[in-house]
This record gives sequence, C-alpha cells and structure tokens, in this order.
Amino acid sequence: MNVVTKTITLSDGRTITIETGKLAKQADGSVVVKMGNTMLLATVCAAKDAAPGTDFMPLSVDYKEKYASSGRFPGGFTRREGRPSDYEILVSRLVDRALRPLFPDDFHAETFVNVMLISADGVDMPDALAGLAASAALAVSDVPFNGPISEVRVARIDGNFIVNPTFEQLQNADIDIMVAATIDNIMMVEGEMDEVGEEDLLEAIKVAHEAIIPHCKAQLELMEAVGKTVKRTYCHEENDEALRNDIHDKTFPKAFELAKAKNTDKHARSDAFEAVKAEYIATLDSETATSKAGLIGRYYHAVEKEAMRRAILDEGIRLDGRKTTEIRPIWSEVDYLPGAHGSAIFTRGETQSLTTVTLGTKLDEKIIDDALMQGRDRFLLHYNFPPFSTGEARASRGTGRREIGHGNLALRALKRMIPEDYPYVIRVVSDILESNGSSSMATVCAGTLALMDAGVSIKKPVSGIAMGLISENKGTNFAVLSDILGDEDHLGDMDFKVTGTRDGITATQMDIKVDGLSFEILEKALMQARAGRMHILDKIAETLQEPREDLKPHAPRIVVMAIPKDMIGAVIGPGGKIIQGIQAETGASVAIEEIGNIGRVEIAATNKASLDAAVDRVKGITAIPEVGEVYHAKIKSIMPYGAFVEFLPGKEGLLHISEIAWKRLESVEEAGLKEGDAIEVKLVDVDQKSGKFKLSHKVLTPRPPREEGSHHQQ
Repeated sequence: MNVVTKTITLSDGRTITIETGKLAKQADGSVVVKMGNTMLLATVCAAKDAAPGTDFMPLSVDYKEKYASSGRFPGGFTRREGRPSDYEILVSRLVDRALRPLFPDDFHAETFVNVMLISADGVDMPDALAGLAASAALAVSDVPFNGPISEVRVARIDGNFIVNPTFEQLQNADIDIMVAATIDNIMMVEGEMDEVGEEDLLEAIKVAHEAIIPHCKAQLELMEAVGKTVKRTYCHEENDEALRNDIHDKTFPKAFELAKAKNTDKHARSDAFEAVKAEYIATLDSETATSKAGLIGRYYHAVEKEAMRRAILDEGIRLDGRKTTEIRPIWSEVDYLPGAHGSAIFTRGETQSLTTVTLGTKLDEKIIDDALMQGRDRFLLHYNFPPFSTGEARASRGTGRREIGHGNLALRALKRMIPEDYPYVIRVVSDILESNGSSSMATVCAGTLALMDAGVSIKKPVSGIAMGLISENKGTNFAVLSDILGDEDHLGDMDFKVTGTRDGITATQMDIKVDGLSFEILEKALMQARAGRMHILDKIAETLQEPREDLKPHAPRIVVMAIPKDMIGAVIGPGGKIIQGIQAETGASVAIEEIGNIGRVEIAATNKASLDAAVDRVKGITAIPEVGEVYHAKIKSIMPYGAFVEFLPGKEGLLHISEIAWKRLESVEEAGLKEGDAIEVKLVDVDQKSGKFKLSHKVLTPRPPREEGSHHQQ
C-alpha cells in the first residue's frame, strides 16, 4: 500500500493533512482530508467517453454528512441517511461552482465528485474543507482539470480575520464568507456580513486567497508524488473548422447588428437571433443540416456570444440598449394579497417576484436535525422558480438545488435585519413570475417590502443587485455591467450579486468564469454595485419607507411572558391538561420552553379577547397572591358563614359573609350570590400560620353613610 501524505500548516499553527492511497482506491482519485478530528473522504470518478451529442460538462457534486461521524443516529423511521439536507445541498453547490469553470471546454464525460464527512467533533467546520478535498481528489486522478483550487472560510471576529474558524468562533463574526481560488485567481465568493464596507469585503477576499495558495501548492506536490501530472487523453468533440468559419462569416455581421439593436423584449430578441440561424440553415442541403445540427448549434452559439461581447466592449451597447451602469425600470406594490400577513410585487425589467410574509408562533419553527447541527430556525425564506417564469412549456418538478441556493442567498441578505428578540416566526416566500436576470436579487427587494408591509420591525431596508463582467486579454479590457440580463449572465464572465442597506453589505455571491480577475475589477464592480443598490433602495422607499406601525388585522398577536422555572409544570399540568385547557377555552395557542432559569411562555391568538383571556389564565397560574391586589374570582361553594372563591387558578380563599356587603346579611343567598358566579375580591390578609387567604368584596364597594346617632360621641 503506497500511502502519500501532505501537511499544510495554518498561520495559527493548526494543520490540515491530505492523504491518498489508503481508502477508495478503485475510484479515479480519492483523498482523506483531516483537520483536528474532522475528516472528509473525497472521491472522483469520470466516464472514459462522453455520451453522444453531449456539448456541456455533465458534472455532479455531492456532499454528504454521515451521522456516525459525530456518534449520532439519524432521525426518521428508517434511522438511516436519506435525501440531502438543504445544508448539504448548499455545500455541494459551493464546491460545484468552484470546480465547474476549470474543466476543459471540450471535456464532456460524466464526472462525479463525492465528498463525505466521516469524522467530526463539532469543533472544526467541515464545509470549509470540502472544496480542498474535492480538488485534491481530482489532483490525484487522471481526470483533466485546470486546477487545483481550494476553498476557505474567512471570518472577522473582534476586528481580526480568522481563516477556517471553529463553530464557536463563528458565533461572534461580523463577516462570514467562503472563498474559492486557484493559485492565481479568485473563482467563487459567497457569504454574509453585518453591514460592512466594500473595502472590508475586499480585504477578507485577499486574506482568503493568501491562505489558499499553500493549499494549491500542496496539491501540486501531491499530484507529482503519485505520478498524475499528465492527465488522460480524450476526444469528446467532433469539429468541422470549415463549417465553423462558414457560420461565422455568414452570420456574425447580422448577429452583431442584432446585439446593437437595443431590443428590450427578451423573447423578441431571442427570436431574432434564432431567425439568423434558421436563415443560414436554409442555405444548406437537408442532409448537411440534419447531420451537422449539433455543430451548427454550438458554432452559432459562439457567434452570439462574440456579437454580444463585441457590442459591449467596442460600441458600449448592451443587448437592451442600456448603459453599463444603468438599472432597468422598476415598479413595486405592497398589500397586493389581502389574505396574506404581508405581500409585495417587485418588478425590475423582465424580472418579477411576488413575495408573501407569514407570521407564526413557536409551533411553526423549523426543526434542524443534521449530523452536526441541531436547533430551530425562526426566520425562513423559500424561493420558487416555476417554468412559466421564463416561458417554458414544462411541468414543475419540485424544489431544485438552484432554488435552495438562491433562497439561501436572499435569506442571508435579510436575516440580520430581523430584531433579535422579535417574537414571531417569519416565513418569506418568493414566487418568481417573470425572469430575465437576477431573480434572487428581486427576491431580496420584494422580501424587504413584504416584511415592512406585514409590520415586521426590520432594522433597515435591504436591496440587491447582480453585476456582470465582459473581459478580454486577461482582464486588461473589460466592462462591468449593472443589473445583468439572463443572456449577459450566460454569455458573460462573472455573476456578482451584492445585497445591503444604505450602511453596508449584508450578503454576496460571486461566480467567476474566466482567469485573470484582478482586485481592480472586483473593486470597480463593488463600487458600481453600491451605486445600483442605493438607486434601488430609493425606488423601494417610493413604495413604502418604513414598516407599518401595526400588523394586519388577521395576523396573529403574540405576547411573550417570562415565568419562574418552577412554575412551568403548573402551567403545563399533568399530561398537559392545564395548557390544553387554556387553549381549548380561549382559542389561543400557548407554547412554553425552559431557557436557563426561566420559562418562556409564548401566547398567540388572532383576536385580542382570546389573547387577553389566555394571558390572564397563565398569569393566574404563575402569580403569587399579594395582599392588597384585586382579583376576578369565581364562587366555588356556598357555606352558611360565607363563600369559598377561586381567585387564582388552584388558589381558593374564604369570602366571609361579613365581607360580602357593608350591611349585615343573614345568608350568602341574601346577597344574590350562587355557585359559579363571578365576583371581584380583594386579598386583605394571609394567615401566617395556616396560609389561608382572607378576602373581601365589600371594600371594593362604596361604604354607605352612617345613620345619624349611630356613631359614638367624641
């Protein structure tokens, strides 16, 4: 067994080891990456040949956390790992987005990268090692790859940047980003921030890149040690240079004119480009048109891409005629859906989000039960992208990885704007009704409006914008584009999304598709994005400047109470009898949990009467009787000498016949009282020996004037 190990030493003295040659040796490449007691097994397998007709990179990246890695059983009836969690999907996407641009353009064999968490102690964060593990597995394989790359997490804690912080350290970070890079270039950035400046984000990216360079060098050494510096030969594309040149010569002038035509309609523009291709195909004989259909499509796509890029770089004209810094027309509306707790429409150009906000109680929290993370989420954001939003005639097949990723970005953009002590569980749902560029950023803007419409007291409005890049000659000639179209994303070199308030950035996501992205370009993109964000925030303010003062009439009202820890059982009752009774009698929902030395009681109802009734019941159970307090009591039994009344749940006292009225009574019935009647009483004394309560009703009524002569002479 030929085991090869490389060690990377971090600036703080911690080490990362990469080992190959021990596990999963039948895969094309496999490594174990270890940091502390956290271990990841990464494997890569690629088919020898491409499937006929494949003209793209069929890459699949799967990240999976084994519950056994931390000594836990999976939940559910089967007690085994099932479909990937949202967290695992998000980590898979982080790795995929860093690797995908670095496979050769003409490599089309199905490739599967699997990364498994096989050991963890809950100290070091495995997602920060997943990109390194995947790249190292490719490095020790014969699969063609223009890497290596690595990913690191950078957090700023108390003003200091820390690379790959622990779970505990990350709790106090105001910057939390994942960065992927090669030795020379940044490839991917994603993360969240607490309203930081553009210069702070740039500094964090630089810190990340410096930390990544040793990772890449270690992989190159590992590649050489295992003899994989030369990769497999392959031939996945058939080319016809004569056809390529013919298509370019005959279609590029027309495509270039269309790229400069300033057509603002996405479908009309697409039809016009397709008409040029159809016109060319019509000049061919039917046999050539059929047999060369795949090549024609690929070569004409390259013509479209070149035409769009030349129009921008040479003429300064975008597909829809805008300037590079110009934002498409925006209109928005709130309170569109009367049945929702909050709603908004946000439309920017041909991208539209209809977003709703639903307010709930503790019972609506999302339960997290992953291999390493357990807890509850009180702020949820779901993003839906139905096919009709792009005019596609196909069925919707549920939530995909893209939807989970876009929803997570919007959630990160907004979540720090929710007050820490906000009592409601919040669910934001963005349904994309039209899409032509940056629907996740439309979700951020619509989400801000819908939250304010719902009366959620967000700290500040948040907007988002997607930036693009067209560059050539290693970035020496470039144009940064604000508010990119779908085609500018697809045919361009960068998709850089930035969200924030007027005071700073809250989240970002960047994917780079070319080499040579300088920090000069990054800085220009960030500053241009800031100007765009401010413009969009102004448009949001025209629709709604701040959160509504009150919730919608049909939204739940919530009261949160703190009770002594030793009173939790009294509120719940044996078998939940008391708390269930409160809910049944008042119509309110009551949830209780132990937090430290107190009990947190959350009471919610859709009307004030139900809410007040439930609050009174809980207060009654937990209240300590106080002499001098007035209570709403209920007569439980009548005696010749008075009435026993329940003035607090489970607490009864004697209302003596002499304390019912100022006049002398022969019987309790004479006062018109009977069992079940409600009566106000005042606690006038508590017997220190017996603990019995002395109550009075008469002291709450006016005392009649004494008759003349009935008083003593002084």
